[in-house]
Amino acid sequence: EVQLVESGGGLVQAGGSLRLSCAASGFTSDDYVIGWFRRAPGKEREGVSCIISSSGSTVYADSVKGRFTVSSDNAKNTVHLHLNSLKPEDTAVYYCAATITWSASWCPQGFEYEYWGQGTQVTVSS
Repeated sequence: EVQLVESGGGLVQAGGSLRLSCAASGFTSDDYVIGWFRRAPGKEREGVSCIISSSGSTVYADSVKGRFTVSSDNAKNTVHLHLNSLKPEDTAVYYCAATITWSASWCPQGFEYEYWGQGTQVTVSS
């Protein structure tokens, strides 16, 4: 069974940085996609980024492009989301998600992920 465990959230001042981690286990395939999403209070879930294992490609939402970076540590089956130059509007619960049935070169939409982590809170103070 695939399990995703997130860590690394917290409280940070605007302009600061955080690193979120998504530790994955139970993958039965080397082809998978890890996506990052966030949900701010009163707002809809937003796709932030994804990394496609087969190509190593990464994709970012316009709202975080140039500030967030996703990387993978294959030895530890962990994907990191590096959050830099944080803004108060980045405050949200961040989730990682995984699919092992994806063959396209673009990020899946939220409903196309089969597995989700529990979420980690990121709060950015002004």
